[in-house]
Amino acid sequence: MYPDDETLARAAASGDRAAFGLLVARVYDRVYGYAVRLTGNPAEAEDLAQDLCAALPGKLRSFRGEAKLSTWLYRIAVNAARDRFRRQATRARAAAGWGDWEEARQAANAEEAARRDWLAEAMACLNDDLRETLALVLDGVSHAEAGAVLGVSEGTISWRISEAKKRLRAVRDADAAGESR
Repeated sequence: MYPDDETLARAAASGDRAAFGLLVARVYDRVYGYAVRLTGNPAEAEDLAQDLCAALPGKLRSFRGEAKLSTWLYRIAVNAARDRFRRQATRARAAAGWGDWEEARQAANAEEAARRDWLAEAMACLNDDLRETLALVLDGVSHAEAGAVLGVSEGTISWRISEAKKRLRAVRDADAAGESR
């Protein structure tokens, strides 16, 4: 019915519900997959992806088509994730000192994090720039597109990927040697 995502986005921004439904069906798995790699938590990724899709009708009105829709969506996802991480940090600071309940909650969260797969744990060791960059590239985004999403040059993306690989190798080697991270 609609040949490409950009055409769907324009139709959805004009109020075409069928176009919006088809657009969400096309992009949801990519947005969710990126969110999983970024957060390392499928439940949190689901919340993030659903929040993004819920906000999408209003945001589509600002889509100008200057970049690919996927690049534009990744940029929105990066911003939404950053906002979510800031809110979580604020809540964690506010919750500090709540006594035994907070300690038990934090212990339960630590146990859950310990059960995540190796890559999610290793990616958590990376700084925000490296983790965001690696999650985009693992999602199949080219270095040029990742640069556009994150607002940096393609060369910076290549350096970040190289640096992330180096740090992941160090984590792998430390795990193999039984060393702590």
